[in-house]
Amino acid sequence: MSEVQPADVDRDVVDFAIVGKWMDEQGLPGGEFDNVSALGGGTQNIMLRFTRGGRDYVLRRGPKHLRPKSNDVIRREGRLLGALTGTGVRAPEVIAACPDESVLGAVFYLMEPITGFNPQTELPALHAGDPEIRRQMGLSAVEAVARLGALDYRALGLADYGKPEGFLERQVPRWLGELESYSANEGYPGPEIPGVEQVGDWLERHRPADWRPGILHGDCHLANIMFSYEGPQVAALVDWEMSTIGDPLLDLGWQIATRPEPGTTTGSLIGKLGEVGGLPTPAEMIEHYGRFSDRDLSNVSWYTVLACFKLGIVLEGTYARAFAGKAPQKVGDYLHAITLELFDTARGLTE
Repeated sequence: MSEVQPADVDRDVVDFAIVGKWMDEQGLPGGEFDNVSALGGGTQNIMLRFTRGGRDYVLRRGPKHLRPKSNDVIRREGRLLGALTGTGVRAPEVIAACPDESVLGAVFYLMEPITGFNPQTELPALHAGDPEIRRQMGLSAVEAVARLGALDYRALGLADYGKPEGFLERQVPRWLGELESYSANEGYPGPEIPGVEQVGDWLERHRPADWRPGILHGDCHLANIMFSYEGPQVAALVDWEMSTIGDPLLDLGWQIATRPEPGTTTGSLIGKLGEVGGLPTPAEMIEHYGRFSDRDLSNVSWYTVLACFKLGIVLEGTYARAFAGKAPQKVGDYLHAITLELFDTARGLTE
């Protein structure tokens, strides 16, 4: 095993001597670490791609400056993705996971690299030049979350991965409480979001009475999906930080709520793909979901409103933190504009 630390990798983030020793203990191929490159970083979770013993890997761990729940998030991700291996769901395949943060100073796991592109930052000529390819991309994304929601989470050993009892009942008070907590950020003027109470009240009054728990990705907009270079198919759903056991129809509502419309601030969240559009209509998305699921789809509008409500409040958190100097003001203003659009969409669906 090489004791040489690959260039440009901070030992406070990943000490490859430690990783190499741990990999040897897992029976993985030995040798030097080559072709090390960063796939993510900064304040977000860190991903490093490398080659060792003729095999390619991606290492994922929390940010350099760990947040209170960073290790738990990565531990949960590693567990879930490991359980999804072999199910046919398009997700990163875990090679080995280290849930013990004392080994590296942070929980981490190794996964197979994904061959594909993120439509937020890249749109190959094939996809950019053919609106039907882009429509099929949207349908493939719908199929991916439908297949995920159809899995038997108990059979996969995930019975304790979330708390499905009362999941829908918890949503409005949970997220209104989160919104209220933002007032702790010095300088934040409070949530100036038209329709918060109106939308929350509507959600409470129209909440579906019957639903069936399943695996929920939790943040499945198109910027968190990688697609094949060869066609419209999903290569992998990524960024599983908000995954749980809940109502999988919220993933469908989330995709509809974040469906990029060219010229809107929300559309720009999806970057390259959001600029050109061509995605399927909500009606097409619902119909396609039904091909892979036996769930009752009569209340999809309710889940779309909930997605707008929840995501809008999540994004408002960065806006609030920007006032206290904890996030760039430009980013905060941008996400606040998306929050306003999401609540405008939600109000329109409730009227």
